[in-house]
Amino acid sequence: MDTQDLKSVGGTFGSKGNFMVVMVMILGVFVAILNETLLNVALSKIMADLGILPSTAQWLTTGYLLIIGVLIPVTAYLLQRFTTRGLFLSAMGLFTLGTLIAALSPGFSTLVIGRILQAAGTGLLFPLLTNVVFAIVPIEKRGSAMGTIGIVITFAPAIGPTLSGIIVEHFSWRYLFYGVLPIAVFVMIFAFARLKNVTETTKPRVDLLSLLLSTLGFGGIVYGFSSASEGHGGWSGYGVLLPIIIGVISLALFTRRQLRIAEPLLDLRTFQYRIFRISTLIMIIVMMAMFAAMMLLPIFLQNALGYTPFEAGLVMLPGGVIMGIMSPITGRLFDKFGARWLAIIGLLLIAHTLWQFAFIGVTISYVMIMLLNTSLMLGISMLMMPVMTNALNELPPPLYPHGTAIIGTLQQVAGAVGTALLVTVMMNGTRQYLQNPIPGQDESTLKMFSMIAGMKSAFLLAFALVVIALIASFFLKRSASPEKQPTAKQISPS
Repeated sequence: MDTQDLKSVGGTFGSKGNFMVVMVMILGVFVAILNETLLNVALSKIMADLGILPSTAQWLTTGYLLIIGVLIPVTAYLLQRFTTRGLFLSAMGLFTLGTLIAALSPGFSTLVIGRILQAAGTGLLFPLLTNVVFAIVPIEKRGSAMGTIGIVITFAPAIGPTLSGIIVEHFSWRYLFYGVLPIAVFVMIFAFARLKNVTETTKPRVDLLSLLLSTLGFGGIVYGFSSASEGHGGWSGYGVLLPIIIGVISLALFTRRQLRIAEPLLDLRTFQYRIFRISTLIMIIVMMAMFAAMMLLPIFLQNALGYTPFEAGLVMLPGGVIMGIMSPITGRLFDKFGARWLAIIGLLLIAHTLWQFAFIGVTISYVMIMLLNTSLMLGISMLMMPVMTNALNELPPPLYPHGTAIIGTLQQVAGAVGTALLVTVMMNGTRQYLQNPIPGQDESTLKMFSMIAGMKSAFLLAFALVVIALIASFFLKRSASPEKQPTAKQISPS
């Protein structure tokens, strides 16, 4: 297909058929990613309704990320073994079933089961979408393509708290799932009618030992970090240290095995590429800071400053709008200038915002909180998709499925670990303040100032992590030029 045809029938995605494939998949990814942050503002209502503690309610978010992190390593195998259409419909089917179970759940255990099924579907969707884009879009247009996708990918988690606040303010938290359910069903019907296969399948062998080690490794680390925030023995308890130790040992054995077997579950040769290594480190740190902030801020607004769920959700809306607007702009800027300066500027914004959040006071205005959150989201929008695209551009086509699986796995695990770690730091900071309170404070004031102390500790840690990412961003370089990389026609979908 010549250049004129590309412009007339598909532009960036190459053809009308390719464009339709991507649009169908974007709809599914949108509703799945929206679901990741939809419960953040609703956690207080769920805790009251089901009679659970914050450390237990955290598992609705952390557990969701844990399942995704455990499943994504398998996507490299699944992307090569099964068709685009079959994988997408299976993933959406799991997500839809989980949404229905969560909506009808009579208690916390059933609600967690629903979230697990939702996570199982979500874990397949984004790596599938990314792999398809890199299979059909030439390198010189991938920034624009990923920017288009980023409108949805970045906008969905940002508006989740706002939608959640509006719904929870007037209805039961169950309507969060009832509202998602018809959209998921529509996407499945639409995909069944219009989605076509754009990748070829092979028959790679799945290594069961690698799968077991991967599950124990990623699962053990996230479980250990999450257990620490429940306060059962703290970081020195067996329920925390044992899973982390098992996880670290399993990941070491997993890494060793992947480098020795002929058909690895995750091909770790991707880390031979310097830009891929640096980009992955940056994305891990940003995900830790982003997911933690998006969970901590709504809880702080409601429990410490007394805002309603609607107000706590609304404060996130401008940031979500900015992310949606900026995503295609940063995509085009990436195609023209590369990822380095976008990442540096974005990380400077994130670091500045986290520093401001660390010294937040009781007199801070609602508008200022909204502006700070918008600054955080602007910084994230400037670097996430460009840095990810730059990382994958560095890889040869056969490693695309493994690159997307590795990035997806580490992002989700980083989000879960970051959330659990910073929640733990916040709770410890709160406890320390309560042990040495300012004399004369009433119960309400004591609660407010103790949470502020905890938030300061958590956001200062997030700030320190982002500074590390900022230093790493100065070592980013642009991936190989389009002339040195295969075009869309030359890329083997397998």
